[in-house]
Amino acid sequence: MASLTFDGVGKTFGENVVAIANVSFKIDDGEFVVLVGPSGCGKSTLLRIAAGLEELSGGRLLMDEADVTARGPEDRDIAMVFQNYALYPHMSVYENMAFGLRQRKMPKAEIDRLVREAAEMLDLSRYLDRKPGALSGGQRQRVAMGRAIVRHPACFLMDEPLSNLDAKLRVQMRSELKLLNQRLGVTTLYVTHDQVEAMTMGDRVAVLQPIGHAGESNLQQIDTPQVLYDRPATMFVAGFIGSPAMNFLRAELRRDGEALEASVAGTGQRFRVPATPALAAYAGRAVVVGIRPEAFEVTAPEEAVFHEPIPVAEALGADTFVFFDIDSPPVGIADIGEEANLTAKGRSRLVARIPPARTPRANERLPLRIDLARLHWFDPASGLAIRD
Repeated sequence: MASLTFDGVGKTFGENVVAIANVSFKIDDGEFVVLVGPSGCGKSTLLRIAAGLEELSGGRLLMDEADVTARGPEDRDIAMVFQNYALYPHMSVYENMAFGLRQRKMPKAEIDRLVREAAEMLDLSRYLDRKPGALSGGQRQRVAMGRAIVRHPACFLMDEPLSNLDAKLRVQMRSELKLLNQRLGVTTLYVTHDQVEAMTMGDRVAVLQPIGHAGESNLQQIDTPQVLYDRPATMFVAGFIGSPAMNFLRAELRRDGEALEASVAGTGQRFRVPATPALAAYAGRAVVVGIRPEAFEVTAPEEAVFHEPIPVAEALGADTFVFFDIDSPPVGIADIGEEANLTAKGRSRLVARIPPARTPRANERLPLRIDLARLHWFDPASGLAIRD
């Protein structure tokens, strides 16, 4: 097993297409780290760099503190699991799993032992004589996993291995992969675009953003899933982690005696907020306030911060999501770098999570208040979280 360290890693294609810039983080021995982010953020490029399939334009890659930047894929002791399985269709399951070991000229008895151990672990023993075409998608993915496991590598690299599976099988395979990682204790770098997959599987999650919007580095934040959810470092992380996504509103902070008051742009709605030192420094200035859907509470009309018609309600059984519009100009990730325009016009659509028993009729007004302790605050110029 081995640790894996990206030290100031950069990758430029051609003369000026910057895909990766100044990415630094360490994956500890046996840790399961997930790379997540939108298309074009550099997830697969980082994985290919780790595999030795892409040359670095800058920085270093270390395995157990040894510099492996110049080593080829065959000298890095890694095993890669691909999105499309990459199985040999003319070979049986046994032959697919044994292929890499045969290429290494391992003794026949040792190959048989390793293949059958991995097959037992992955519940593939009864399928060893079948060809990939006779297997389901989940079974093929387990064969691809088995081919990697038999090598006993220092590090697993997985490139969206569950994306071709149906929703039910994907949920099942998520738990199987996590249990497999715990059993084998192999350092794992996993790429996905699915934030639910990232949050449920990773010991830590690295959130990446395309370099065109990320400034000096694609890496926005790396931490445990719960910390990313509770304490996002940037607007991008706050908006990307969580489903449905966090609501963002333009607001101005004003002093009201010893307290602070937030005035939502365009609506006239005001509410008091905790006067922490960090927020107090923004008194008289524009900010962006983030409200997670679950921070809304159904209340009495006289206590409501929002009391709007609900044109759309999605009843999902355990929860209901209600959508409503307010007269406040929209704000998003693209607006970072500019002061929030409090006089701009437009309407924002917000989403709230409420108990199913409170599901409103179409266009019924629903009185909602906000749990002020669960608000998030951001600097509109930098997109960074405002907190002590």
